[in-house]
Amino acid sequence: MKITKTLLSDCFIIDPTIHGDERGFFLETFQKERYGNFLGNDLEFVQDNHSRSSSGVLRGLHFQKLKPQGKLVRVVRGEVFDVAVDIRKESDSFGKWIGINLSEKNKRQLWVPPGFAHGFLVLSNTADFEYKCTEYYDADDECSILWNDPDLQINWPIKNPILSKKDSSAMKFTDYFK
Repeated sequence: MKITKTLLSDCFIIDPTIHGDERGFFLETFQKERYGNFLGNDLEFVQDNHSRSSSGVLRGLHFQKLKPQGKLVRVVRGEVFDVAVDIRKESDSFGKWIGINLSEKNKRQLWVPPGFAHGFLVLSNTADFEYKCTEYYDADDECSILWNDPDLQINWPIKNPILSKKDSSAMKFTDYFK
């Protein structure tokens, strides 16, 4: 597999090795020893999630304050524009973001470390999004940053996404991190 550092500290793009022929393909989506070499050998995933969303749906930017989740994300059907925002105050890349396309065609993964906000926009008719988490989901600890926050200036490829009530009324970045 190919590991690419991003502009954000500790956040990586992973291009898995794909073994394929006329019958189909095979790839490893996680192998503890191999992934541990660059993510850290103490890495432990405790929860796997799968969501399906329609074209134009934007989910995020989500994070947990007291129990931050690291997420190994990928798309198994369709395509999304995936965004990670570094919200670790002590980080050199605090307040910065990256966005990459993840799709069933490119089979890329993104490692979103604990202490990041995360979101994605569905670009295809439908997208199945899967991710492994290093911490359990806690609804009481979940927070949302406004998807189009003027301080973050994320270059989403859409003007009017479909949002949940929670995401449309999310707080600004500076409301959390003054």
